[in-house]
Amino acid sequence: MGKNKIISLLVFFIAVISVVASGFGIFSDNGPGPFEHKSIRGQTIQIFGKGIYQHMPADVAIQGIAQDYVTLFLAIPLLLISLMGFRKKSIQAHFILAGTLGYFLVTYLFYLTMGMYNIMFLSYVVLLGLTFFAFFLTVDRLNQYDVTEVFTANTPHKFVGWFLILNSVIIEFLWLSIIIPPLLDGSIYPPDLNHFTTLIVQGLDLGLLLPISFILGYLLMKKDPFGFSYGTIYIIFLSVLMTALTAKVIAMAMADVNVVPAIFIIPSINIITILSAFLMIKNVKKKDCWS
Repeated sequence: MGKNKIISLLVFFIAVISVVASGFGIFSDNGPGPFEHKSIRGQTIQIFGKGIYQHMPADVAIQGIAQDYVTLFLAIPLLLISLMGFRKKSIQAHFILAGTLGYFLVTYLFYLTMGMYNIMFLSYVVLLGLTFFAFFLTVDRLNQYDVTEVFTANTPHKFVGWFLILNSVIIEFLWLSIIIPPLLDGSIYPPDLNHFTTLIVQGLDLGLLLPISFILGYLLMKKDPFGFSYGTIYIIFLSVLMTALTAKVIAMAMADVNVVPAIFIIPSINIITILSAFLMIKNVKKKDCWS
C-alpha cells in the first residue's frame, strides 16, 4: 500500500473517531451536577459534574466542550476537504492537510494528558497514535520537492515570520505571568493548577510549541526553505488552534468567568493567524505536488 493510501486511511479513521469523541464531549450530560472538591493543596475547586468532563474543573470543562464544537464543525470538515484536495495532487490542500493534522495531534495529546480519565480514554489514545503517523507521513510527502519553487515571490514571509515570533513571545509572557508570581511570593502553586498534578498546557507550550513557533518564524523571515515549508504548516495549525481558543474564551465569558485580558488577546491573534495562513496558501503555486 502506497503512502498516499495509508494517509487517506489514517485520516478517515481520525475523522470517524474524532466525531465520536467530540460528540460525546458535547452531548453527554450524565452525572450528579456541579459540586465542590478540595484539592491536595487545600484549594476548593468547583467541579463541572456532568458528561464525560464531569470530574474536570467547571471552567476547564466548558473550554473542552467549546473546543469539541470547533473540532466537530470546523476541524473535521477541513480535514476531509483538504484530504480530497491532497488526493487530487493540490499542494495547497497538502499544506492545509498537514496543518490540520497538526491540530488533531496537539489537541488529543492535551486531551490524553490533561483530561480527567473518562470513557473516551482509549479513543484519545488511538487518535494520538493515528494523528502522529498521519502527520509525519503527510509532512514527509512535502519534502519530496524544492519548496523554494512552490511559493511565489510575493509570499509575505517577513510578516508571517515576525508574527510567529511575536505570538510565541506574547503567549510565553502570558503563561509566565501565571507561573512566576507564586514562585516569588512563596505560595508556589498557581490557582490555575486547580486539582491537576501540573500545568500541562503551559508546560508543553513553553517547552515545545512556543520555541517551535519562534524558530520557524525566524527561518521564515530569512527565507529558509525549512521555514517556508514548516512555517506554513505551523501557521495553518495555529489558525485552527486559535479558533478553538477563541471559542473557549467566548464559552467562559458566557458562563460569567472573568476572561480579561484573554478576550482581547486571543481573538486578535486568531484573526492574524487566519490572515497569515490565507496569505501563505494564496501564494502557493498551483501545481501537482507529487506524481
